[in-house]
Amino acid sequence: MMTRKIKLWDINAHITCHLCNGYLIDATTVTECLHTFCRSCLVKYLEENNTCPTCRIVIHQSHPLQYIGHDRTMQDIVYKLVPGLQEAEMKKQKEFYHKLGMEVPGDIKGETCSSKQHLDSYRSGETKTDENSNKETSEEKEDNDYHRSDEQVSICLECNSSKLRGLKRKWIRCSAQATVLHIKKFIAKKLNLSSFNELDILCNEEILGKDHTLKFVVVTRWRFKKAPLLLHYRPKMELL
Repeated sequence: MMTRKIKLWDINAHITCHLCNGYLIDATTVTECLHTFCRSCLVKYLEENNTCPTCRIVIHQSHPLQYIGHDRTMQDIVYKLVPGLQEAEMKKQKEFYHKLGMEVPGDIKGETCSSKQHLDSYRSGETKTDENSNKETSEEKEDNDYHRSDEQVSICLECNSSKLRGLKRKWIRCSAQATVLHIKKFIAKKLNLSSFNELDILCNEEILGKDHTLKFVVVTRWRFKKAPLLLHYRPKMELL
């Protein structure tokens, strides 16, 4: 089978953000048209606009942020194609936390360590047998800390509808990487609802998209406020 080499330059247009012209970081896709941008670039843009920066299609008249989602597959592709990009980004994030005098979240430490070990193993030509690989996978599962080493977010879940009851324990603490969808499922389970799709989650009276991470919500909607992050839930309302 014939193979041919493709230069990175030839595919740059497909893995760069049209807003900052840099390689995609925390790739986020508009669900309406599937155009992808850096999350921070897109969120900043949508603070004053409701259209896609590329094709100008209206994402949503009043809640465009609810119709964007993290594109993990695209981000993985970008990191694999661009040498050193992931390591450089992790380094920047670590320096940011050090500059603020804050402890580096466990998920950033883990990604940096994992990337370095993988790269070192690849460069030295080391390979693992299926038996050893399965054994290590099993050991990793046993050592799983259920994201306790991640950056944590304290949340207060309040009900603002008479159609639903309040939670007995409305104060929770969980990983910053958890999404609004996880919160929906948690509430639905506690309230014995038939489906988590029956719920809307709001922050500052704005409906949150299901793919938004709690870290994203804190940074974009609770940046200058004290913990805990206050979220409200109510029966789902269809947006016009």
